[in-house]
Amino acid sequence: MNRAEIKTYLPHREPMLLIDNVVVDENKIAHANYYVTGDEFFLQGHFPGNPVVPGVIICEIMGQACSLLIGDQLIGRTPFYAGLDKVRFKRQVKPKDNIEITARITDQRGLIFFVEAEARVDGELCTKGNLSFALVDNDKL
Repeated sequence: MNRAEIKTYLPHREPMLLIDNVVVDENKIAHANYYVTGDEFFLQGHFPGNPVVPGVIICEIMGQACSLLIGDQLIGRTPFYAGLDKVRFKRQVKPKDNIEITARITDQRGLIFFVEAEARVDGELCTKGNLSFALVDNDKL
């Protein structure tokens, strides 16, 4: 799924749409990518002369990939974070890095989803954690 197709599912738009493409495999694992160009708004002051993608942005990238696991259930709904657990940052992410996300659903309770996710650059683990998100019908926002 490319960015145009992703927009049919996620309500995020530039500059907050942070997934370039995603594939959900036969094992229901999402494989997503985001290429850090170096021009992103979140790098402008984080940090001058040494730009580093903020950890919260990496979590957002993982969260968007996780949301795409549920496909058509997203239509007409907005995913909101419900929790971040056991999140660990192992390596900095910098401009020109291609972030590779893998995510899988571990549990579901109604419209609340629990997911394990990780972000890697060149095969090296950057961030991992357990995320949860809730879907809210757009007409209730």
